[in-house]
Amino acid sequence: MSACRRRRGRGWRTPALLAAYVLYVGLGAGVLRALEGPAERRAAQRLLQQRWELLANYTCVRGPPLQRLVQDIIQAYKSGITLQGNSTSLGRWDFSGSFFFSISTITTIGYGNLSPSTAAGRIFCIFFALFGIPLNLVLLNSIGQLMLSGVQHCAHHLEEKFHWQKKATLLMRICALLTCLLLFLLLPPVLFSAKEGWSYEEGFYYSFITLATIGFGDYVIGMNPDRTYPGWYKNVVSLWILFGMAWLALVIKFCINLLESSSDFCQCKKKSKGVVEDLMDGNKNTMTGLDDVENCNGKDPKQKDQTEWHMQTAPTEAL
Repeated sequence: MSACRRRRGRGWRTPALLAAYVLYVGLGAGVLRALEGPAERRAAQRLLQQRWELLANYTCVRGPPLQRLVQDIIQAYKSGITLQGNSTSLGRWDFSGSFFFSISTITTIGYGNLSPSTAAGRIFCIFFALFGIPLNLVLLNSIGQLMLSGVQHCAHHLEEKFHWQKKATLLMRICALLTCLLLFLLLPPVLFSAKEGWSYEEGFYYSFITLATIGFGDYVIGMNPDRTYPGWYKNVVSLWILFGMAWLALVIKFCINLLESSSDFCQCKKKSKGVVEDLMDGNKNTMTGLDDVENCNGKDPKQKDQTEWHMQTAPTEAL
C-alpha cells in the first residue's frame, strides 16, 4: 500500500513541478511586460517624432541632429525597436517575447540581445533569477529522471515479452538516444531555416549553443524585422529549450560518469602495478596496497574478514 502511494506521489511530482514552472515563468512574463512594455512604447513614439521633425524642419540634414537621431536609433535597436518606413517594430516585450526572455534568464542561457532598460525591471530580474534558477534545475532533474524511468520501463517490458535479457536495455538506450537526437538537434534546424532564413548549419549551431546554455547571442530567434513570426513560434521554442536541456543534461551526465569511471580504472591499474612491483622487490609492507586494490575492485577487506569469521563460527553456533 505504501509503495503504491509512493509511486503515485512520484507520478504527480513532475506535473506539479511543471505547472509551478509554467506559472512562475508566466508570472515573470506578465511582470516584465508591465514594466518594460510602456518604456518600449514611449521609446518608439519618441523615435517616430524625432524622425518626422527632422524631415519637416531640415531640408539639408546637419551633423548634430543626425547624430542625435543615430544615437536614438542605436539605443532603440538595443531595446529591440527598429524603423520600418513610417512605423516601428514592437513586440520584444509583449507576452510571448517576455516569456521567452524569462526562459532564457532562468535557464542561464542569456543571449545578451535583450535586457531590461528600467531600474524596476533590472531589480525584478535579479530576484526572478534568484528563485527561478533553482526551480529550473529541480524541474530539469525531474524531467530527466522521468525520461530515464520511461526508457527502463520499455526495456523491462521488452525483456519480459521477448526474453532478451540485457539486450533490451541496450536497444532501448540506443533508440532513446537516436530519437532525442532527432527531436532536439536534427529537426529543429529545419524549423529555424523556414522561419529565420538560416542555413541548416546555422540552425544546428544555434540549437546546440542554446541547449548547452552557452548563449552567445549571435543567432537568436524572432529578431529579423523583415520577417513576421506566428504567435506560437516562441512558445514552442521555449518548450523545446526546456525538454532539450533535460535531455542534453543526461548526455553530459553520462559523459561525466564515463570519464570518472575511466579515471578510477586508471588509478586502480596504477595501484595494482605498484603492489606487484613491491612484491617482486620483496617489500613486506604491501597490505595497505592490497587493501586499496580490493577497494578498487569493489571488495571491502573488512567485510571479507567478517564473512570468513562468520563462516568459521557458524558450525560452532549450530552445535
